[in-house]
Amino acid sequence: MIALEDLARCFEGVVPATVSTCSADGVPNVSSISHVQFVDGRHVALSRQFFNKTTRNLLENPRAMVTVWDPVSFDVYALGLRFVRSETSGATYDRMATRIEAIASHTGMSGIFRLLSADIFEVTDILAITQHLAPAEPGTPDLSDLPVEPSKMPPGQRDELWVLHRLSTRMNQAPDLESLLAAVLDGLAEDFGFAHAKVLLVDETGRRLFTVASRGYEESGVGSEVVFGEGLIGTVARDRRPLRVGQMDSNLRYGRAVRAEVTSRAAAGATMAPEIPLPGLPDAQSHLALPLSVRGRLVGVLALESRNPATFETWHEAFLGVVADQVAAGIDRLSVSDVEDPASAARRPPAPAAPRPRRSFIFYQNDDCVFVDGEYLIRNVPGRILWKLLKTHQEQGRSEFTNRELRLDPGLGLPPLRDNLESRLILLRQRLAQKCPDVRLPPRGRGRFAVEIECDLQLDERASG
Repeated sequence: MIALEDLARCFEGVVPATVSTCSADGVPNVSSISHVQFVDGRHVALSRQFFNKTTRNLLENPRAMVTVWDPVSFDVYALGLRFVRSETSGATYDRMATRIEAIASHTGMSGIFRLLSADIFEVTDILAITQHLAPAEPGTPDLSDLPVEPSKMPPGQRDELWVLHRLSTRMNQAPDLESLLAAVLDGLAEDFGFAHAKVLLVDETGRRLFTVASRGYEESGVGSEVVFGEGLIGTVARDRRPLRVGQMDSNLRYGRAVRAEVTSRAAAGATMAPEIPLPGLPDAQSHLALPLSVRGRLVGVLALESRNPATFETWHEAFLGVVADQVAAGIDRLSVSDVEDPASAARRPPAPAAPRPRRSFIFYQNDDCVFVDGEYLIRNVPGRILWKLLKTHQEQGRSEFTNRELRLDPGLGLPPLRDNLESRLILLRQRLAQKCPDVRLPPRGRGRFAVEIECDLQLDERASG
């Protein structure tokens, strides 16, 4: 007997499902649906987004059949369903709504392409459909003996607890926030094969995220921003719920098709919100984003993606949720320490000698934006910090600073609590490494850092750009 739990891969949305209904007078209707959500061992949920023929049929006749595909084995299963109820709140509705709203945001359909209800169905029977594929042509290679990628192994074939222990150890040994983030991204790549990942932290406004660390991309994207509620990552930040999406192309195609239909019916002169490009891999097929929260406070988002549409499974979401909690706790722990580490201070290396080019920095007061040699460098709190350090170094000759003095400087506008100063210093260091490697801010033990300048500075402050 087939159990609903055994069909987990069929509910990932990699291969679109179909739902068949019938009106009271016997007229059938078949529709494609992008996602069937597993609820428990006896129930699944389908999304209701528009009042269409399927909805009308179910109101007349509560019986339906959904056909789902296993994206790995290509086995097909027909689920006999009986409509139970519609939900407009609760865990099932929230998870489904988050997924739909994220896709809607990317296609400029927020507020239009939305979840009306999560329709709950009892699964009355499960039928395995056989002999639906033609036999392989002679000479077709047998792929059944190919090795399984580590990230695709089911939980029973890998030692997750040892992986979690190893990752936890690396995070606990991290002396600072930058090392912690590096340990997390390295562990995800080495232990899971998740080569494309990034960490975004909440900025001082509490309404945006900025990328502070990444792995696997041609360009790091450090400093790039995502507004709460926009796209997959922004939706996770706003709702503080994990989001896992496979077969991204088909989801976006569906959203764009709805957008095109709505646009064609819109009144003359009406405009739609622009489609938001996916950050990261341009051809990513699957995404997993998890909120980083500690004591009910969001500190950031851990985002992973892959070109394989079936990379992230249900167990990955649960397992990496534990990792995300540890990452959030580590960020919280390392973002409030201003204590000097004497041993680290004693090991300070001398600054290497180098030729001294000339660098021109301009600070625009109206938006706290810093340009170097005519190119944008950084803005907001990190921009104000950099300008303070450069001016202090030039006017007073200082090259040693503490996190504490930055926190006590009212001109920097840091929040009184949980200012995430360390994350802003990491961002600043990485942007300088990209745009102006002649200026560096190396750490000098816990809560201290240096300003190393191997160029001649020209500083110019202007009211506006």
